[in-house]
Amino acid sequence: MIISRFAQLKAAANATNFSTMRQLGGRTISEIQRRNATHFRSGALKPKPEEMPFGMMGVVCAVVPGLFIGAAISKSVANFLEENDLFVPEDDDDDED
Repeated sequence: MIISRFAQLKAAANATNFSTMRQLGGRTISEIQRRNATHFRSGALKPKPEEMPFGMMGVVCAVVPGLFIGAAISKSVANFLEENDLFVPEDDDDDED
């Protein structure tokens, strides 16, 4: 019973018409329309997408300021915690052995 139900569902998923409703085993199964990003319905390939000429430079221009801003925020929070005695790191001198 379970295997035959699985076979029915698999057959419904592999159907060519993606927007149809089917009756299988007394239940209505709606198939989801899939989008093809590489080809048209006729089978012709879609053109190659445009590439950004400064793609890596854009990543660097986004990451570097983010790192500097994050470092400045963390530094100010650490100073606030130390001034209010909420967290004071202890100096461990391991050289005095």
